[in-house]
Amino acid sequence: MVIPPHVAELVRLALEEDLGRGDLTAQAVPAQARARARLIAKGECVAANLFVAELVVREAGAEAQVQFAAQDGQLLARGAPVLTITGNARDILSIERTMLNFLQRSFGVATLSRRFAAAVEGHPVRLTDTRKTLPGFRFLDKSAVRAGGLYNHRFGLDGGILVKENHIRAAGGIRAAVETLRMGVPHGLKIQVEVTSRSEAFEAIEAGAEALLLDNFSPRDIPVKEIRAHAPQVLLEASGGVGLGNVAEFAAAGVDLISIGALTHSVPAADLSLLFELEA
Repeated sequence: MVIPPHVAELVRLALEEDLGRGDLTAQAVPAQARARARLIAKGECVAANLFVAELVVREAGAEAQVQFAAQDGQLLARGAPVLTITGNARDILSIERTMLNFLQRSFGVATLSRRFAAAVEGHPVRLTDTRKTLPGFRFLDKSAVRAGGLYNHRFGLDGGILVKENHIRAAGGIRAAVETLRMGVPHGLKIQVEVTSRSEAFEAIEAGAEALLLDNFSPRDIPVKEIRAHAPQVLLEASGGVGLGNVAEFAAAGVDLISIGALTHSVPAADLSLLFELEA
């Protein structure tokens, strides 16, 4: 995995935010004391972005080493070991919260992704994330989605064309937006249009859209059969209102993709605990 430089910058910012001018409470521990800390899962979860643990150690300049007991994508049972940190006790105490903040979010995203994957098992559909990520965390959030067994949608606005409601309004309509983009789009790049009704779907197809984002349709109202009969080549993506309770219904409707903002915009953190002990 190639890690973008901004991830290290994000870790540095998080450390500066937490440490400030120094960890005052850690001064209660002898400066040369050695410690061993084991990170365990307190509930079933999926591991993701474990490399961040070593990145936190490095960026903090901590005198500590990390040994992994799990790997990205691994389903962990309650009580399962994740990693062990050994080294200077003060340093380990000072970086604990920053490390946990990163890992608990990443494990949470991966765990929820795995639950969605299980919910559509047997259906020929791809579940993807969205751009509704925590600012600065997009690389980590999308990496965690993959660890959970799902797929990434476009990484940013330069990763594909998706004509949404406000683009349509600003451009003067679906046809105007699609035709303007068609004149400048690189060869082979699909134009996708967000639609909220059957009539908009067929208007977008007639304008030349190669993909549709069917926004806030209920599973039973998605006009998959009609669209397939008219334009079988058009890629169909469902989005909006998708949860664990109904994602299988969306999959059964016959769409190609289902994008799920909840994977990253409001995901619960995984429950992890760092068990600390001094070494003799």
